[in-house]
Amino acid sequence: MTEVIPGEVRDMLVRARGLYTQKELADKLHRSAKQIGRWERAGDVPPALVPAIQRAIADRSTKRTDHPADFTFIDLFAGIGGIRIGFEEAGGRCVFTSEWDSYAQKTYVENFGDDHEIAGDITKVDAADIPDHDVLLAGFPCQPFSLAGVSKKNALGRPHGFECTTQGTLFFDVQRIIAEKMPSAFLLENVKNLVSHDGGNTFRVIMDVLERQLGYTVSPMVVDGKRFVPQNRQRILLVGFRRDVGFDWERVLGTMPSVSHGPKLSAILHREDGTEEDLDDGRYLQADGKVQAKYTLTERLWSYLQAYADKHRAAGNGFGCSVVGPGDTSRTLSARYYKDGSEILISRGPRRNPRRLTPRECARLMGFPDSFRIPVSDMRAYKQFGNSVVVPLMKEVAKAMRPGILHLTQDAPLQYELPQD
Repeated sequence: MTEVIPGEVRDMLVRARGLYTQKELADKLHRSAKQIGRWERAGDVPPALVPAIQRAIADRSTKRTDHPADFTFIDLFAGIGGIRIGFEEAGGRCVFTSEWDSYAQKTYVENFGDDHEIAGDITKVDAADIPDHDVLLAGFPCQPFSLAGVSKKNALGRPHGFECTTQGTLFFDVQRIIAEKMPSAFLLENVKNLVSHDGGNTFRVIMDVLERQLGYTVSPMVVDGKRFVPQNRQRILLVGFRRDVGFDWERVLGTMPSVSHGPKLSAILHREDGTEEDLDDGRYLQADGKVQAKYTLTERLWSYLQAYADKHRAAGNGFGCSVVGPGDTSRTLSARYYKDGSEILISRGPRRNPRRLTPRECARLMGFPDSFRIPVSDMRAYKQFGNSVVVPLMKEVAKAMRPGILHLTQDAPLQYELPQD
């Protein structure tokens, strides 16, 4: 065996933990998760185990990067990869990722490996340097557009390849990449309010850019993630193809569960009866299976939230902390959840203060599998899941787009799933 110097051992251990949970790596090495934790803190492992760790890294990396793919895609404004999960399941392979937040990058690499480097600031990336791809995915931020510069350029007769109606916004980066690479399809995701943002101007400009300037057939639809998870979460999805392939939202929605038959919170809450496997090594659950006491609101915070809600109700405002139970559906999980958890508080019974969701429950509330690893602090995890997408919805959309993608990329026949009876 080639001798491995201490710095390389530390880097190797970091990479292994980017591909496996502590428990998974411990099982691979026939050691305990606590032992893995001690090695991580020390930045070292016994020399005899170095070959086993190298084999584990090679095994997981091969599985992640060498699987056959029916199409390729890029993941822009990727967050923690919720959209990616859906399109990988539909047969796609990610060839480029962009995400500016370093903590989101950490979670992304922990779950998807490091088969390609994550680009940070997409505004600094030349579109020509992005790999060719079949599908572009983007959950871009919502920003208002200024039309003043466009009017001036039009008056001066200065064509710019495509009209710069979106210059200075992050949608502009989506626009310039599509214009350069002309993928067969795209999926853009945003908050429902995109439609009414800036008096409707933002949405009008986006549709004009995608349809008239770039020449795509675009199908927008507001879809509620409540069909798949116990959470009211309406988002607008814009599906685009380079030419009309018969994509029909009404048919797609007909293949999904109805909003009225979505799951309840009991499907995502910790069981707390000692029967749930602790996947997070005691981070969220006590030894007896109960949720850690730190997630229960203190008397001071609970009194403050109740008084604040009473004050706003008296003034006719809409604020109110929301206490829900296993048979309920929650409000929308937001990125601010870490502050006080007021939009989704879990009842612990009469005369007992409610508690916040744990980050694992937030992951479930967004439809992430329990195998999804959470390597960041609770505050960062709450932000990341609050900013993410409903994963099973992305899986359904990816499955619905797949026939059109393969038709354009492989001349495959169009075979769409029929709606449920």
